[in-house]
Amino acid sequence: MNFLEPSTVLDLQNIRDELVKMEDTIIFDFIERSHFARCSGVYQANNAEVDIPNFDGSFLDWSLMQIEIVHSQLRRFESPDQTPFFPNHILKPILPSINYPKVLASYDAEINYNTKIKNLYIDHIVPMIAKRSGEQKEQMGSVTMIDIETLQNLSRRIHFGKFVAEAKYQSNKELYKKLILEKDVNGIMENITNSQVEEKILERLRVKAQVYGVDPTNKEGERKITPEYLVRIYRDFVIPMTKEVEVEYLLRRLEDEK
Repeated sequence: MNFLEPSTVLDLQNIRDELVKMEDTIIFDFIERSHFARCSGVYQANNAEVDIPNFDGSFLDWSLMQIEIVHSQLRRFESPDQTPFFPNHILKPILPSINYPKVLASYDAEINYNTKIKNLYIDHIVPMIAKRSGEQKEQMGSVTMIDIETLQNLSRRIHFGKFVAEAKYQSNKELYKKLILEKDVNGIMENITNSQVEEKILERLRVKAQVYGVDPTNKEGERKITPEYLVRIYRDFVIPMTKEVEVEYLLRRLEDEK
C-alpha cells in the first residue's frame, strides 16, 4: 500500500488485500512463538531474574521501549500505519522526514489500543500458542524478540481499523454523520460489520493454519499451530478489537468536519 497516494489507501479492496498479507505475517509469528515455552517471567514487572536499573516494568516492556526508541529514529512512526506502544519515549527521526499526505482524521494518533493488545497477547494468545508452560530462562531474549515482532504486527493489523473506518465514512457520509450525531454505537457497529467478509477471513485462516502449521514432509508430525486456535484468536480477539478501533474513530469523526 502506497501511503503517498491517498486514493489507494482508502480503497476498501486495497485495505482488504493488505489485511490478507498481514494474516501470513501474523501466522508465521505465532508459529515462531510456538517453538518456545510460555516464559511468564518475560512479562513479570520487576522480575528478580532481570536487573534493569531505573525501570519499573517487565523485561518485555523495557525491550519493546528500547526497540521503539531506535525504530523511531529510523522514522518508523512517521508512517500512518504504525502505532507506538511507548509514544512518550519515541525520538525524532535521524533520516529526513517523509511528508505523507494526511489521510486519517487529525486525532488518529490518540486512538491507541496497544496496552489492550499487549494484555490480550500475554493473557490469552501466548497460553494458546506456546509450546508448553514453564520457563526457558536461556531463551528469554529470543522469546522477547519474537514477542515484540508479533505485538507490532498485531498492532498494525488492529489499528488498520482506522483506515477501514475512514474509507467507510467517505463512502457514505450522510449515514455515518447521522449515526455519529445520535451517538448510535450499535448502529455504527452494525454498519461497519460485514459478516460474510468475516466468515471468509475465518475460513481462509482455517485453511492457512492447516497448510502452514505442519511440516509438509511429515503431515503426521506435531502441529505448530492448530486451526481452531488461530480462528479463535481472530474471531474472539483480533476482529472485535479492530471494530472497537473503527467505532471509536468514527464517533469522533465530526470533530474534523467542524
